[in-house]
Amino acid sequence: MLFDGSIRKAIHQLKYRYSRDMAVPLGEMLISFWKKTPLPAELLLPVPLSPRRLRERGYNQSRLLAERLGASAGIAVCDNALRRQRHTQSQARLNAEQRRKNVAGAFACVGNTVRDKQILLIDDVCTTGATLEACSIALKQGGAGSVWALTLARAE
Repeated sequence: MLFDGSIRKAIHQLKYRYSRDMAVPLGEMLISFWKKTPLPAELLLPVPLSPRRLRERGYNQSRLLAERLGASAGIAVCDNALRRQRHTQSQARLNAEQRRKNVAGAFACVGNTVRDKQILLIDDVCTTGATLEACSIALKQGGAGSVWALTLARAE
């Protein structure tokens, strides 16, 4: 689904207007897609926020979505195997190259939880794929068997 119109508004409500309840209908959209197009997954990993952004927002919107999908699909959600090791500026106003530089090396795999596992990263929006790629690199370095990603929406 393209990141425009009502989906854009709903995601912005969840992310920037502190409307946690938007995770319910958005999570249902993710579940609906999953049922039609299941991806291989032994663990769901939400893309982590920096501790600073988590404190500001009070929740990780990707975790809320992962929890909804995990409960429906019967797949465990693990939010401590991947961490953001440094705060990055918001990607919203950056171009593709700036986004890649901004998140390069920003993530690290913690422990052995992902070793040889099929990982499904969960995020709200894929714009250039820079964040998902940076997460994937960290997970592969941590021994993940495979890394897939599922987002609610994507940019054109």
